[in-house]
Amino acid sequence: MIELKMERLPAEICLKIFCLLDSQSLATALQVCRKWNSLASDNILWSNLFKERWGEDHAAFYHPVGSKSWKDSYEVQDRCDRFGLGLRIIREGSDYYLIHQGEIQRHLGSRRQKNGQTSFLPLSSKRELLSEGLLDEDKSCRGILDRILFFIGDLEVASTDAKRSRAL
Repeated sequence: MIELKMERLPAEICLKIFCLLDSQSLATALQVCRKWNSLASDNILWSNLFKERWGEDHAAFYHPVGSKSWKDSYEVQDRCDRFGLGLRIIREGSDYYLIHQGEIQRHLGSRRQKNGQTSFLPLSSKRELLSEGLLDEDKSCRGILDRILFFIGDLEVASTDAKRSRAL
């Protein structure tokens, strides 16, 4: 019943409400429905959030170029603040990414928990492996490499958490 009432709200009112949200709440609102995804991706909203967090000067320097949006620029700058500028393997949720200077370079795969056991779902599919000309032996090596990358990602997360707890 609440969903129907929110769906009927004019876009202007939704945008005014979204202007009051922080970045995490706005990112959550993106996931509610298609209408909210479209509205919460508004460039002006993300531009204002960027300027509030990093200031006008920083915003002028990092102004998105080409097809990049303020939302994308916000996410990249946030990743730079959290992980630094270097080449890193990060975990966000159950997904692992290779990032450089805050930009996601590659999705490495996912880690899923089933019945207390961890299974790794690397990004590579059979089609990808065939197109790269990898044989059965290479597939097993690739699986080991994926596990190593996930392990390194876990170490990065644990190291970051330990540094944060020491700082507090």
